[in-house]
Amino acid sequence: MPRLARLDAPGVLHHIIIRGIERRNIFRDDKDKDNLIERLSILSPETQTACYAWVFMSNHAHFLFRSGSSGISTLMRRLLTGHAVYFNRKYRRHGQLFQNRYKSIICQEDIFQGTCSLYSFESTACKGRIRY
Repeated sequence: MPRLARLDAPGVLHHIIIRGIERRNIFRDDKDKDNLIERLSILSPETQTACYAWVFMSNHAHFLFRSGSSGISTLMRRLLTGHAVYFNRKYRRHGQLFQNRYKSIICQEDIFQGTCSLYSFESTACKGRIRY
């Protein structure tokens, strides 16, 4: 049975979660995190996606995005594929880096203030350069 299409439209607020396959690390050092941030700083304006916050743990990450005209899937496909290729080359490994596809939770604007902010997002980490 095929997967259902994601709900997405321009301007929708998404809480995105990515996880390492088999709970393995997707970041082994700060350079790995910097690589993902740099990719995001390039892709965010290209896809007209606003990045409000992110949190990186060793084996998973959370993001808060407002999707652009191309939808969230374009950004996520390019971001995660690029990071997986970088990670696999750097650590001389093969295969998938992420468990399944990313999880996307659509946030309502009024509820966002109370619910999504419970996560310890590092909103200052966006440094303005990623916000679109």
